[in-house]
Amino acid sequence: MICELCFHRCDLSEGQTGFCRARACQNGKIVPLNYGKITSIALDPIEKKPLRRFHPGSKILSVGSFGCNLRCPFCQNYEISMSGEKELETAELSPEALADKALKLRLYGNIGVAYTYNEPLVGYEYVRDCASLVHERGMVNVLVTNGTIEEAPWRTLVPLIDAVNIDLKGFTPEWYQRLGGNLEAVKSSISLAAERCHVEVTTLLVPGENDSAEEVTALAQWLASVDRDIPLHLSRFFSRYRMMDKLSTPVERVYRLADVAREYLSFVYRGNC
Repeated sequence: MICELCFHRCDLSEGQTGFCRARACQNGKIVPLNYGKITSIALDPIEKKPLRRFHPGSKILSVGSFGCNLRCPFCQNYEISMSGEKELETAELSPEALADKALKLRLYGNIGVAYTYNEPLVGYEYVRDCASLVHERGMVNVLVTNGTIEEAPWRTLVPLIDAVNIDLKGFTPEWYQRLGGNLEAVKSSISLAAERCHVEVTTLLVPGENDSAEEVTALAQWLASVDRDIPLHLSRFFSRYRMMDKLSTPVERVYRLADVAREYLSFVYRGNC
């Protein structure tokens, strides 16, 4: 049975789990193992997603599960993103319970639900079901994602999403291959989302990997070809996970590359500086 959610297209035998560790073949069907299984939940400032031009100053209920369809060696949430079903403690939270919880938190400035922390799209069905109920309650849906999804399921989901921050992890196929990803798939996700909802993009600048002026120029030029008003967040790298031996991105480099991107884009923000 082939999982058709992302470009990996895992061919799974009965009982086998896919590359993302969150989807498996059971009874001849592909099912999400992480449906309703929450590892993290918090009421966050919207700017933490990061979203700078979508309801600034508001808060949003952020939820995460486990699993990811990339293998970034610098992952900040590797404890949950690189784990499987039996390796973590989780709390059960149905879509109805999550939507109701979001509504109750409106008194504290909450505007909706953000699907984040791990890669939410590997739990596609849960995000879809929750998002529909959140909209019914007059609240918004935010997605923080690596954008690694096939076009058909993405087109189905995007109408339920009000804002998305997509990680564009660099702008070379070689770098994406090292991360277990596909650059063209992410570019397609950005372009399609920009037609339907608010989009912001984040790029983590890893020293010596994706932080050349030439690469940032190419990235910014392409993003401007989609829409020059898409905000770009250029974030500073810190040693993490399997990149503990790499030094943090110099602050001055982040500032310089932000200036490079501003030649093409209206809104460029510096992160972690």
